[in-house]
Amino acid sequence: MNLNQVTVPSLDLGKSVAFYEKLGLKLIVKALPNYARFECPEGDATFSIHQVDELPEGNGIMVYFECRNLDEYVKELVEKGVRFEEMPNDKRWIWREARLKDPDLNQLILYYAGKNRKNPPWRIV
Repeated sequence: MNLNQVTVPSLDLGKSVAFYEKLGLKLIVKALPNYARFECPEGDATFSIHQVDELPEGNGIMVYFECRNLDEYVKELVEKGVRFEEMPNDKRWIWREARLKDPDLNQLILYYAGKNRKNPPWRIV
């Protein structure tokens, strides 16, 4: 099994498409106002957004995008006007993360984990 894509809800796909393009995702399907799909800059996974009448309540969705040069990438995004809730910092689970929200308040985590992404010291073998 392989992860194909993650889809998040949006109230305004126009705003969301512009936001995710600013993050560096490449728009490959534009079926507005209902759906849009992107390719990630690396790997084979895709990411999509779909129109909803209302957003889910509670903590909602968390999407992790791994970035090799996290600090430099976040700096570039800040220069483009992207606002972060949490700038890059080291976590106790041995990842470096930065956090932000998309226009629909879906939680995005840009991170770098290197070998610890799939092989942390506490991995079950």
